[in-house]
Amino acid sequence: MSSRDETGVRRRASLEVLRAEAGDELGTVVHERLLAGEDPWDFMQELPTVDELVVLTLRAELIHADNDRRPTAEVDYRMLRQIALAYPALSTTVWSMLDTDRTERRTA
Repeated sequence: MSSRDETGVRRRASLEVLRAEAGDELGTVVHERLLAGEDPWDFMQELPTVDELVVLTLRAELIHADNDRRPTAEVDYRMLRQIALAYPALSTTVWSMLDTDRTERRTA
């Protein structure tokens, strides 16, 4: 069962469940890459953390709810802010992702 909270984010599960699902998905990605013969020293740093994957999943759900329209930078910022408000434990992750995104845009 899912519901929308005051931020407009559809809460489909507790943060613990979202983290467990993200952890399982990351474990699968690592397993597949290891089976493909990749060296974990080469790819582990490029994988998102569990909380980053949770944020990216929630962001993807918001984009899907908006008819899969690619968000502008402003809309993307608002979506990530909504996630931080709906899931306060993810706030640090959201803000670090926003800081990283701004830094990457400046250097690109």
